[in-house]
Amino acid sequence: MLAIACIKQVPDTTQVQIDPVTNTLVREGIPFIVNPYDTHALEESLRLKDRHGFRAVALSMGPPNAEAALRKALSMGADDAILCSDRCFGGADTLATSNVLAAAIARIAEEAGDEVGIVLCGKQTIDGDTAQVGPGIASRLGFRQLTLVDKILTLDMEKRTIRVSRKLEGRHEIVEAPLPVMITVVRELNRPRYPTVPMRLAAVNASVKVWNNEVLKLDVNSVGLKGSPTWVSRIFSPERDKGEIIGYGVNDPEGTAALLIDRLLSKDLLAV
Repeated sequence: MLAIACIKQVPDTTQVQIDPVTNTLVREGIPFIVNPYDTHALEESLRLKDRHGFRAVALSMGPPNAEAALRKALSMGADDAILCSDRCFGGADTLATSNVLAAAIARIAEEAGDEVGIVLCGKQTIDGDTAQVGPGIASRLGFRQLTLVDKILTLDMEKRTIRVSRKLEGRHEIVEAPLPVMITVVRELNRPRYPTVPMRLAAVNASVKVWNNEVLKLDVNSVGLKGSPTWVSRIFSPERDKGEIIGYGVNDPEGTAALLIDRLLSKDLLAV
């Protein structure tokens, strides 16, 4: 049975730059990392491999340089790594992205001659924060979706059921579902392992499969910009008012506190 972890290479959020003309990310000269939530999805696929004998596959869609993220997955212990990369995939929104990834997952199962048991995604990416790709994959494949999972409680391979804990606001929810499922994970699920030196060296020469649209055979109007019903019309950094220092701090704590209270009252930010 296959455990497929969908991972994405994203820009380091401390150095994001936006092209003001195209409203797209500037990739030249920007360091990229594996989306942090996706590292937990990948780790869980490896634990499923260790504990239940799943075959762990890392899957990504992106430009050719996204191969670096997949080599990291191989260095951590993934059995296979597949990159969906084609110019016609570029500029995709979450709908078009989930279309490509769902088609790739179906092809992975077909080529492997095995069944997909669990698809794992990070709860969201740090560059988009939409949290839509995982559910989009589930909808296209007809899988049950379990989102915001912070713990896999039980996995019964004979009954083909999984029970998980979902982290909600102020509470947890326990849900059981039949396989196959799509799971989106939060950070609390696990602690990603560090690749060993031999695994790092092996990953350098390991094979990363690259699938373009000649392989997936998708309608070009359903992928990339053409297949994206949503787009970014404008993006900008919010302007912030300059701060100010009031009072004399430790030299006059009571006076400073009084000034602060008066200022908060004047802005209606403090109820008396």
